[in-house]
Amino acid sequence: MEMELMTIRPVHPSFFEKPTLELAQELLGQLLVKETPEGTASGMIVETEAYIGPGDQAAHSFNNRRTARTEVMFGHAGYAYTYVMHTHCLVNVVSGDKDAPEAVLIRALEPVTGEDLMKKRRPGAKRDRDMTNGPGKLTKALGITMADYGHPLWDSPLYIAEGIRPHGISAGPRIGIDNSGEAVEYPWRFWVSENPYVSGTKKNNQS
Repeated sequence: MEMELMTIRPVHPSFFEKPTLELAQELLGQLLVKETPEGTASGMIVETEAYIGPGDQAAHSFNNRRTARTEVMFGHAGYAYTYVMHTHCLVNVVSGDKDAPEAVLIRALEPVTGEDLMKKRRPGAKRDRDMTNGPGKLTKALGITMADYGHPLWDSPLYIAEGIRPHGISAGPRIGIDNSGEAVEYPWRFWVSENPYVSGTKKNNQS
């Protein structure tokens, strides 16, 4: 996929002011952009997961758990919630109202600009789709780090930009939350139907 950089425009802050499950789907087709000294890389969001604490056992904010890590989730929607899992940095979009700690994990991207830079950062990727078809892969490909924690996602250097609404959206259970009680089955993972950049696990568990 190719798109002229001059056409990439950040969304308005009001874009994030919608219910979390709706935002998780509205993010599909939008662009995630990261500007770095090495260059700019961007990708179309093709997979997301919604986390609706405090009643969601899979959410970091379950039972209103408030720590230094989750603090940004208690603020306004549209800010970056980054955290490290198994040495990988993951990026989420804070959602919900103030003091309602919810977020949307960005799980996979389809590269749009800066593919050469992504390949340099992801030398172990055997295929192009392997560069960004997972939440830890995409952050490394774009250069997203813990330094982006709390950044407003409508402003440089890390932001969501206007994209193209996908023709089809599929939904199913989230991934990697096996010890989360009944939340394991919540169909709160959304992806662009039949997109090859969607992460592999449970990809075909569609509804």
